[in-house]
Amino acid sequence: SEEVDMVVLPGVEGELGILPLHVPLMTRLLPGEIRITQGQKQVELVVGNGFVEVMPDKVSILTDMAMSDKEIDEQAAEEAIKRAQTALQNKSLNTEEVAEIESALARSLAQLRFKRRRHRGEI
Repeated sequence: SEEVDMVVLPGVEGELGILPLHVPLMTRLLPGEIRITQGQKQVELVVGNGFVEVMPDKVSILTDMAMSDKEIDEQAAEEAIKRAQTALQNKSLNTEEVAEIESALARSLAQLRFKRRRHRGEI
């Protein structure tokens, strides 16, 4: 737990920028990138589904996945995407199974986008 200048995260209504003294809120976290800025330093992570609680002096993030670009295996993410896309074509899946596969697909897609963007040196 450290003081930071800004947190940017993917929420249900798009990218959410949080500064100190932000109004309290709770929202869903979607798979994507989180950027944490502390002075001139910026930390970037890819996250999965979860929840975010914002208080004027604190941001709490509960997620099923948080990874740096160094932790992401691009080939494994590509294979997971293919497996999920193939699995979704199975017409006998129930609603819960579809939701689980779609969630895994969204996480893998977020990992791949994040890794490729970082690999190209983009922000």
